[in-house]
Amino acid sequence: MVKISSWVKVLGWGWAGVCAGCQSAQIVPPAIPAPSATIRYQVHNLPRSKVYTVLIPASKFAIVPAINPATASLEEFAQPQQSVAAINGGFFDPQNQQSTSYVVQQGQQVGDPTQNQRLIGNPDLAPYLGQILDRSEFRRYQCEQTQIRYAIARHSAEVPAGCRLLDALGAGPQLLPELTLQQEGFTATDADGNLIRDALGSSQPNARSAVGITAAGDILLAMAAQKPEVSPSGLSLPELAAFLNSQGAKTALNLDGGSSSALFYNQQTVYGKLDASGAPIQRPVKSVLLVKPEP
Repeated sequence: MVKISSWVKVLGWGWAGVCAGCQSAQIVPPAIPAPSATIRYQVHNLPRSKVYTVLIPASKFAIVPAINPATASLEEFAQPQQSVAAINGGFFDPQNQQSTSYVVQQGQQVGDPTQNQRLIGNPDLAPYLGQILDRSEFRRYQCEQTQIRYAIARHSAEVPAGCRLLDALGAGPQLLPELTLQQEGFTATDADGNLIRDALGSSQPNARSAVGITAAGDILLAMAAQKPEVSPSGLSLPELAAFLNSQGAKTALNLDGGSSSALFYNQQTVYGKLDASGAPIQRPVKSVLLVKPEP
């Protein structure tokens, strides 16, 4: 793992540059607050990004993945299931519309990247295939018959004793408590610490999506949108990690970003990526996280 402070040092940034406008830019263990009683929707106006967040009391809502045979808009995922909120999910190949991330629903694997021949058969990706297939995922467990727990873990991580894996959605890299950019983002530096490979563009501002878990067990959805009046705009992954930490996230996972970034709440969708004219890009996605009332 790469500690966030070490990654920022490699890039030559101070914390003020990483998350200008955040209330707390240092990654420090947050105080444990009481669980949220209601959903809280907020818009955070940062210098290079407008970040939309939805804080969800996990005791009252289920945060579950959904996947379609073909790509679909966020509204097409959310509205038929009467979802309170939704955010775009895992990675996929836009050419064949097949998932490159694992997805599990009610204990059944419904998204399998090993079945995507454009991924498995790509010789350029062969050296990284083991890492690609073991990226982190957002998990929902049922423990001790009735207790629901959420976690972020690598795909190969064992399910905790006494628990059953209900749902999972893969993406990556992990953002908190540490950035796993080398393991899951395939970054590399030379002997002098200069960044020489950054497959996800992690050090560059862009539209981003993420899911986090607070110390109180609440779930935080975040979508960082670009600003038409700023260039370049959006957040880098270290900036996104710092922002999520400032909002109380203890663990966090990067979701598919760029043109896929979108957040649905209160029957409206906001999009993260802008085209050359400053208009939002509405890109169909393969998988999402849905927020639904607990039955």
